[in-house]
Amino acid sequence: VQLVESGGGSAQPGGSLKLVCSISEVTFTLYDMSWYRQPPGKERELVAVIRSVGRETTYADSVKGRFTISRDNDKNTVYLQMVSLEPEDTAVYFCKASHRTGPAKFAYWGKGTQVTVSS
Repeated sequence: VQLVESGGGSAQPGGSLKLVCSISEVTFTLYDMSWYRQPPGKERELVAVIRSVGRETTYADSVKGRFTISRDNDKNTVYLQMVSLEPEDTAVYFCKASHRTGPAKFAYWGKGTQVTVSS
């Protein structure tokens, strides 16, 4: 299973970036998809989740109203649209795919993409 993130880079405060995560070798529609981030010197934290069923979304309080997670089941791809970026959004962003069936849990991570917000 491979998750490949792209779309990271540098932006100025108030700017926008769109992260893309493509996953292969899974039945994508079964998986909840998440974005996490790890700021420099800090723990990894959950940013947003989009469920496999109903596409329900959940966001960290720090990004509500600024970030939007979405998925395209035909392309096995999840997106994170980020607007009104702040320096505090600087982090490595990771994509995660997770699925549970009975007692079995599956989780796969991408290698991450750097987002830097500075003036």
